[in-house]
Amino acid sequence: MPAPLTVILPTLNVAQTLGPTLASLYQGVDDGLIGELVFADGGSTDDTAALANDVGARLVACAVGRGTQLAAAAQTVKTPWMLFLHADTVLSADWPWAVRHHITTSQKAAHFRLAFDSHSRGAKCTAGWANLRSNLFGLPYGDQGLLISTALYRSVGGYPEIPLMEDVALVRKLRGHLVELPVTATTSAEKYEREGYITRGGKNLLTLTKYLLGVSPEALAKKY
Repeated sequence: MPAPLTVILPTLNVAQTLGPTLASLYQGVDDGLIGELVFADGGSTDDTAALANDVGARLVACAVGRGTQLAAAAQTVKTPWMLFLHADTVLSADWPWAVRHHITTSQKAAHFRLAFDSHSRGAKCTAGWANLRSNLFGLPYGDQGLLISTALYRSVGGYPEIPLMEDVALVRKLRGHLVELPVTATTSAEKYEREGYITRGGKNLLTLTKYLLGVSPEALAKKY
């Protein structure tokens, strides 16, 4: 049986930092779950292209911008399921079992539980709020991953090619068709620790609120 899943990573000069993410995906390859790995590349000038070649990934070159990159790569997918994952996200070891169980029993999209690679109180509180937001309001962000059937993705129009909030725009179209899987997606806390958890978290919440009130992603991106 052909492997059912394509994993798509948006990349931009990540050759030196992508190792842990790739390592966490290896079990999915070994289990026959991942049929293809795609780098949706926004114009890297480092060794990202060489890394793609080394690990057997297909590189889709496109204009920079996460929404644009993800949309471009998704158009080329031929497997029945896709997993969109940020390039600084590491999945817990049990992820292949949970994903395989989901895709054989459900047609809904799914996201993972968020954690940060930090043991600070700020990291735990921020992750806790993100998981609560996801479950109460159905608004997971892209750093929680998105597992979705190719048919469902295309039926709702996929990722919009916008400079910000592409993840929220898509999951809002998946209301009633989105669940959480018992998998942890651990992402980098670097931006939060550099700016401060309260400052960064407040900025994210304000940006989300403005977007939901109708401010354009282009206007939001200029101030983000």
